[in-house]
Amino acid sequence: MSNNTASLDAATPAESSLESPTSAPKRRVNRGVLGAILLVLIISAVAWYLHVRGTENTDDAQIDGHLVPIAARVDGTIEAVKTDDNQIVHAGQVLVQLDPKDFQVALDQAIAQYDQASAQLTAAGPNLPITQITNRSDVATGIAEVASAQAAVAAAKQDLAVSEARLKESQAVNDRAQADLQRYQTLFDKHEVSHSDYDQYKSAAAAQIETVTGNQASVAAAQQVVEQRQAELAQQQSKLQQSRSSGPLMVAIRSADIKSQRASAEAAQSVIEKAKLNLGYTQIVAPVGGVVTQRSAEPGARVSMGQQLMMIVQTDDLWVTANFKETQLAKMRPGQKAKVYVDALKKAFDGTVESMPAITGSRTSVLPPENATGNYVKVIQRMPVRIRLIPGQSNLDKLRPGMSVEPTVFVE
Repeated sequence: MSNNTASLDAATPAESSLESPTSAPKRRVNRGVLGAILLVLIISAVAWYLHVRGTENTDDAQIDGHLVPIAARVDGTIEAVKTDDNQIVHAGQVLVQLDPKDFQVALDQAIAQYDQASAQLTAAGPNLPITQITNRSDVATGIAEVASAQAAVAAAKQDLAVSEARLKESQAVNDRAQADLQRYQTLFDKHEVSHSDYDQYKSAAAAQIETVTGNQASVAAAQQVVEQRQAELAQQQSKLQQSRSSGPLMVAIRSADIKSQRASAEAAQSVIEKAKLNLGYTQIVAPVGGVVTQRSAEPGARVSMGQQLMMIVQTDDLWVTANFKETQLAKMRPGQKAKVYVDALKKAFDGTVESMPAITGSRTSVLPPENATGNYVKVIQRMPVRIRLIPGQSNLDKLRPGMSVEPTVFVE
């Protein structure tokens, strides 16, 4: 046993000396691989750290877009529906056709009312100049009549003056005749004059009394004529004043009537425009291009104004709403580059930060938190950041609102 052991011990150094030349390179190779792996891990860790330090990302994000509701603008009956769910439509394309017959009748009626109002306006137009000419003619006639009445008053006063002069003359002659009669009466009583001479003076005195009476009547008549002419003058002056006062009022009335007729014609014109609009509203067209969804319109159905018939998803104007934590927004600014990974397409798209949020998501919820009640628990809030996708990238047309995405914003 001891010999065997000795032989084995003696053989061991020899074997070790035979294996050492090949095992040393293997150790060096293993150490080199381990070093390389360690170096790669260190570089990867540094790169990951630099990448993480210069980016912010979240998985609480989705594609957003404009959802345009399509509603009827007038009451009516659906005649035809020319689109369906998930169908691509273009701006201006007819989606729903309402029955236009009632609206065409309303338009024809409005046109007839406008024609009637226009005819009335045309008929009322000449009334204003005619009224103005008539007023000027009435004033001129009134002035002439006043002048004529004034002349008549002057002539009547002149006749009165002549009559009064005659009366005075006859009174003077009568006074002399009566004095002569008194003298001859005395002489006749003394039989100093003849009876015939006395009768002559007596007759003359009686005649002069009659003359005075007649002249007094003439003066009275002339006075009445003067009063009558003055009354006529006052009447003509009043008529002239009335013509001058009522003329502008008549012109104003005619002008107001024309304005009223013009307003009626304009109102009728507006009714025509409204009827045309309502007739045009029977064709419900797409205001934007996109994809139809939530169609509820059916042929023959009765719809009311404002009733939603379908919705258009505007697929050519999409963005990403990324709900970052408030602690991630310290270095985030509009204009920073972003990468948006879309789960459904397994593809990343380029984008930029378009705008920063104005309020947290919790404050816009139906039941916002009331921290003043005493039940306060501090929770990191989420804030919606809008990221605009850069246009022109492939497969953008495959994106739809609501798709889950994972955006990464490069903040440095």
